[in-house]
Amino acid sequence: MSSSLTDPAFIRQLDALNLLARRVLRGSLQADRRTQRRGTGITFADYAPYNFGDDYRAIDWKIYARTEELLIKLFEIEEDTTVYILFDCSRSMASKFDYARKLAAAIGYIALNGMDRVMVYGMADKLNTIVESARSRSQVFPFLRDLEGAQTFGVDTDFSTCARTFQARKGKKGVVLVVSDFFFPKGFEEGLRFLQWSGHDVFALQVHDPADLECPWLGDLEIECVETSATQRVTISEKEAKQYREAIAAWNDSLKNECARRGVGLASTTSDVPFDVVIQSMLRKGGLVA
Repeated sequence: MSSSLTDPAFIRQLDALNLLARRVLRGSLQADRRTQRRGTGITFADYAPYNFGDDYRAIDWKIYARTEELLIKLFEIEEDTTVYILFDCSRSMASKFDYARKLAAAIGYIALNGMDRVMVYGMADKLNTIVESARSRSQVFPFLRDLEGAQTFGVDTDFSTCARTFQARKGKKGVVLVVSDFFFPKGFEEGLRFLQWSGHDVFALQVHDPADLECPWLGDLEIECVETSATQRVTISEKEAKQYREAIAAWNDSLKNECARRGVGLASTTSDVPFDVVIQSMLRKGGLVA
């Protein structure tokens, strides 16, 4: 049975994770993100000659006293991070949908408490908006309620098309977290490549139902695709069951290798592991980093 994302007990778990994030990551989901642009932040970056029109308050008078040269201090602008969550809403996620939703809620909760911006999109055969934009602690409950209202949809999963649609909608670079089982019929390589090519920092959070990893059936069966409803008659022996397990392991290994090759962060879990344990592990490893 699914549990509410606004349940007080769940909020207390999110609060505990947020405290850990503040302690481990000093308040931000990711390492401090500073732009190369110069502005009026608090972190000193460089000096530049004073020109007419510059803010005279930025002049370093100590240097002027020594060199009689007017220089102004430049500071790094500290920008908020936009965290995009691409949440797999295909029907193959049904058995672990509530669990994956808790993981997405925890990431979003920590980001919002760190004053980052959060947007959530549902993926299946197309891209749907779940949370258009949320920023600041005041948006926590609207964010959780919108996420709670998300449902599975579609008749297939097309990660590449969803990644292209996402980039067409959102040009601003940010952190992209893909929450999915990564069982994409057309593969995951092109979608990951496109997200990275667009300049985002990409992190993959793979979620399995333990039942995904096994083939419990034997004999003559008619199986039905959970997404397309296509049926097929098959005969499954111990040999085919073993081949299924090997195919799943090979698929997951290929995802692991692709992420490592591209420098994409990856965390994999099964839905029988408490969600807060998964988030704690991610935080202690440095957040959403490769």
